[in-house]
Amino acid sequence: MRYLILLSLILVFTLSSFANERVRIKAIAIPLADHYAAIVAYEKYRTKMREADFKLLFLKGPKLVRAYFNTEDDADIAFNVSPMVMDMFSKNPNFKWVSLIHRDGNALTINSLMNEKVKLPKDKKLRKPDAKVANAFSEFKKENSQATVCAVPSPLATHTTILYKYLKDHNKTLSFNKHSKADLILNIVKPPLSPVYLKKQSARSQAASFEQSLPWPEIANMGGKSQIAWYSKDVMNTPKGHVECIIIAKNSVIEKKNAALKEVIYYIHKAGQDIEKARTLGGQQLEEIIKMITRHIPAHTPEAIKESLNPDIMAINYKNLNIDQNSKDSFDEIMNLAYEAGFIKSKIDINKLTDDSFNTTITQE
Repeated sequence: MRYLILLSLILVFTLSSFANERVRIKAIAIPLADHYAAIVAYEKYRTKMREADFKLLFLKGPKLVRAYFNTEDDADIAFNVSPMVMDMFSKNPNFKWVSLIHRDGNALTINSLMNEKVKLPKDKKLRKPDAKVANAFSEFKKENSQATVCAVPSPLATHTTILYKYLKDHNKTLSFNKHSKADLILNIVKPPLSPVYLKKQSARSQAASFEQSLPWPEIANMGGKSQIAWYSKDVMNTPKGHVECIIIAKNSVIEKKNAALKEVIYYIHKAGQDIEKARTLGGQQLEEIIKMITRHIPAHTPEAIKESLNPDIMAINYKNLNIDQNSKDSFDEIMNLAYEAGFIKSKIDINKLTDDSFNTTITQE
C-alpha cells in the first residue's frame, strides 16, 4: 500500500513538473468561424503539447483584441483582420505575421426588403457577386432620396475592403459619412449583433444589409427574413482562398517562446486539417467538431456551424495556412484596396511583417 501511495505521489509530481515546464502561449481572438481551428487545437491537442501551455481567450470585438494585444503582457499571439494588422504594424512594428488562421469566410447578407428587388436564387451555391445587389443599392437610394445602410465590424476589417471591391467592380461607392452621396452607407455593428440589426431595420420597413464573418450570415439566413447574397471567396476569387484573419506574435514571444509557439501553430494547422476532413465526411466526426465549438461559443448554433462548413459551398477553409507567395499576394491585394478606399493611411512592407519560419508541412496539400 505504501508503495502504491509513493508511486502515485511520484506520478503526480512528475505530471505537475511537466505542466510547470511548459511555456504559456495565450491567444486572443473574437468568437467567429474564422477561429474554429484554434478551438479544435485547444480541445484536441492542448494536453498533447509538450512545449506549450496553450490558452485561448475570446473578446467581443477586433478593437478589443488590438487593445489587449498592445497593452497586456500575457497576450502572446492574436488572430486579427489583415487591414487592422497593417494599421497596427505601421504604428508599432513590435510583432510578426507568423501564420494564417483560415482563408475566405465572410459574406454579404441582405434583408427581405432588399431581396424583393434582387430576387436571389434559392440555391446558395448559385448566389454570386453580380450587379444585382449593387444596382439595388442605387435603386433604393433613388427611390428614398437616401442610401441604405450596411453593417460592418470595422473600417479596418477585411470584410469592409471586400465590400469596397465588390461595389467598385460595379461602379458603386460607399462611405461611413451618412451625409455623403455614396450608393451605400456603412455602420459599425459588432458581428453577433448583426442579425438583430437586420431584424430591426426590417421592422422599420428599411432595406438593409450586413457584411460579416461566418456564422452570422448563416444564422441570419436561417431566420428566413434575410438572405446571403454572396460569399467573399467569389468577390476576391483568390487561388487557395483570400487572406482575412492572420496570426500575429509579439517579437518577444518569437524570441523567448519559439519552440512553444511553433508547437501551437503546428497543432492549429493540424486542427484545420481535422475540420476539413470532418466537413467532408460528416457524421460523428463533424458532430465532435461542432461540440468542441459550441463549448466555447454557445451562440453559434450547431445548424449554423454545419452550414458554415458546408463542403458544397466552401465559404471558408482551413487549408494552406502557411505564409507563402500566394498568401502574400492576397495580403498585398487587400492592402492596396484598403489604402485606395482610405481605410488604412499608409502601406507597410510585407516582408518586414512576415516570419515564415513557423510554416509547417502538414498544412500543404
